[in-house]
Amino acid sequence: MTPVRAAVLDYEAGNVRSAQRALSRAGADAFVTSEVEDAGVADLLVVPGVGHFGQCARHFRAAGFTDLVRSWLDDGRPLLGICVGMQILYAGSDEDPAADGLGLLPGHVRRLPGDVVVPHMGWDVVRVVRDDPAVADLDGRRCYFTHSYYADPADDAHVVAVCDYGPGFPCVVRTGSALGLQFHPEKSSDVGARMLRDLVTAVADGRAAAGAAR
Repeated sequence: MTPVRAAVLDYEAGNVRSAQRALSRAGADAFVTSEVEDAGVADLLVVPGVGHFGQCARHFRAAGFTDLVRSWLDDGRPLLGICVGMQILYAGSDEDPAADGLGLLPGHVRRLPGDVVVPHMGWDVVRVVRDDPAVADLDGRRCYFTHSYYADPADDAHVVAVCDYGPGFPCVVRTGSALGLQFHPEKSSDVGARMLRDLVTAVADGRAAAGAAR
């Protein structure tokens, strides 16, 4: 069987190459692209991101990726959003109230309160609150965070895991075929590596099942 093709979307948001390397180590045929046509042949779309919400959302739209991601999720195809790459999938953020997010996930992105150290940076514990194959063996493990804002989904049913830093916030969300991570799996050592391997395996299994059904 051919490896899972993972398209890491390049929209000038940073952290692209480290995500590609981590996915390659996880067994995927991972490639970086700024072209919609090239990304469309992938089995998995990956939206990485480090930076400012408004700037990232504008660059994402300018790259022409919005319609691709919208149709991708409508078709139930797997997508992984990481950090700001997850946040821009929501409608808006306290970081830049004038900037529109993509509105593909229901909810809003909020700033961590002033009574905790911001940014939240370093290793912290992930607590699983909902069964999901994406978080197998993740409960109680430490992952690497670096952020000042967090997703506030419109429906708690979308929350798969939380981090109890400050007020507590969702750090793994799932809406349909979209999986969002507030932490960086590519920087989370063996825990993140296993999570990416499990994701690549799940995508391969789903591709095989879809092929058998045709």
